[in-house]
Amino acid sequence: MDYKSLGLKVGLEIHIQLNTRRKLFCHCPPELRDDEPHFRLERRLHVSVSELGAVDPAALWEVRKRRKYVYEGYRDTTCLVELDEEPPHMPDEEALVTAVAVAKMFNAKLFDEIHVMRKTVIDGSNVSGFQRTMLVAYGGRSKILGYDIGIETIALEEDAARKMSEEGKTAVYRLDRLGIPLIEIATEPMTYTPQQVGDVAWIIGYSVKITGRARRGLGTVRQDVNVSIAGGAKTEIKGVPDLSLIPKVIEYEVMRQVNLLKIAEELKRRGVQKIEFSTVDVTAAFGNTKSKLIRRVLDAGGRVVAVKAPGFQKLFGFEVQPGRRFGTELADYVRAWTELGGLLHSDELPGYGIAAEEVREVVNRVGVESFVLLMGVDEKELEEAAKVVVERLNMAPLGVPEETRGANQDGTTRFLRPRPGAARMYPETDLPPIKITIELVKRAEEIAKVSLEGKLSELVSMGLSRDLALQLVKSPHLERFEEYVARFRSVPPQLIATVLLNVARALSREGVEITEEKLTSVFETLDKKIITKEAVEEVLRNMKPGESAEEAARRLGLVKLSYEEVKKIVEEVAREVGREKALVEVMRRFRGRIDVEDVKRALSELSI
Repeated sequence: MDYKSLGLKVGLEIHIQLNTRRKLFCHCPPELRDDEPHFRLERRLHVSVSELGAVDPAALWEVRKRRKYVYEGYRDTTCLVELDEEPPHMPDEEALVTAVAVAKMFNAKLFDEIHVMRKTVIDGSNVSGFQRTMLVAYGGRSKILGYDIGIETIALEEDAARKMSEEGKTAVYRLDRLGIPLIEIATEPMTYTPQQVGDVAWIIGYSVKITGRARRGLGTVRQDVNVSIAGGAKTEIKGVPDLSLIPKVIEYEVMRQVNLLKIAEELKRRGVQKIEFSTVDVTAAFGNTKSKLIRRVLDAGGRVVAVKAPGFQKLFGFEVQPGRRFGTELADYVRAWTELGGLLHSDELPGYGIAAEEVREVVNRVGVESFVLLMGVDEKELEEAAKVVVERLNMAPLGVPEETRGANQDGTTRFLRPRPGAARMYPETDLPPIKITIELVKRAEEIAKVSLEGKLSELVSMGLSRDLALQLVKSPHLERFEEYVARFRSVPPQLIATVLLNVARALSREGVEITEEKLTSVFETLDKKIITKEAVEEVLRNMKPGESAEEAARRLGLVKLSYEEVKKIVEEVAREVGREKALVEVMRRFRGRIDVEDVKRALSELSI
């Protein structure tokens, strides 16, 4: 796609957990646990108006689900602050220093005073119905690796509780993650390509990690992506699980918006403007159905309802993303609003065991060719689902609705809730304003001295090419590389990087298991000059369980020859093929057992 002509704009929100000794607003340790919780409690959350007298639409959406939330906690690592039964403590100073340091890294403007705010969140992830957050800096700009990165805001906030399970109208959350310090970096809208946006996301995340103050591991970094195109709408995509998925998520969202605009154009051409709410009970049409899907509902005492959708023929089945159609968008709304598992639509019928005569009977009863089928036992759920379907159908002629969507593992997205409004923030009344002191800024400036460009320069000075250095910092192997360089002084850093990035990956693709123990053993053997660098790949490939690299090398006949042996070999080969061809011939015959530098030295000392 031509993203420039489409008017693509993308904004990022990068959330990174900070590695602190305590949580942000209490002194509990930021420790995630898998053992049996000490207690559980139940709550229901309710919506309230803001100080301006308005209600946040996203909050209202969650309340309409009528859900119950169960919270699990531990007496020794969670406290009354998480339960909202005790006022919050003053924010953790180390987390605040890190946030200021990150602001300095991106040349952002610091506020003189920081005010803790409450952000309305009533999806159950926050016990009290709000998340505490602090705006630390704004208006940053930095050029890194050729990218012009504009930072709108840098905030420090508490992480949400962990969702453990969900069944029906009950969701279970664990309080161990609630309150862990989280830094949120929001960028200005960018006009870069999806791949370039992925690079920017990595740059921002790495710039925080390089301080050494970010937590590591699965789930410690989360990315939200805001995407819009000309004529479309700003769509917030929550929880992109992996940096490598960001380009695909953007590409597929652009595709979705383009296709929704095509649907809107076709509806206008057909003269479809508004669908009146109209449902028909069509249960009788399926009295003798062989559809297991419908039979299961009917046997449970449920019924089947058809929602009239005149003018939508062949549009329900129109693909908006790979494997996802406009009908899937409707089904997402039904699943998000109700406990129903989804819907069926006229474009996919007959199908799912539903016969052609049953479809004709539905058409006769409904009076239109295009319709949506809903089935269930709960009357309220059916009525709510029908209303939701009609609401979404009436958005279709308008183009792309503003939504918050969730990222799927394949890069496609699903509807979560409407986008939040401006009426979701209000002051935290239990905490005073926090002054940004000169002392705090000085501490932050020391942390901010490290930089991505500085790390690349350091690696290049070790003998790595810039491309290899960039690969290394993008990989998960940087810490291990630095440990190996410090430990194995006689092994060239470039060789260590090449083995970690290229050799180990190539062998893994062959099905060879590459463990840290194997790598450590190989580098120890290299450091002791027992093997050559040319032997590394074969030794790693053939090491048996419990076998050291030296033992494998001896078994394979790949132990490095001594210089005296090399000297004798070089002399013999030079007499045989001539001095000019000796180097290539020696390396060909004794590859893996002989060091090229030893061959060069022996040739320089040769008297013939």
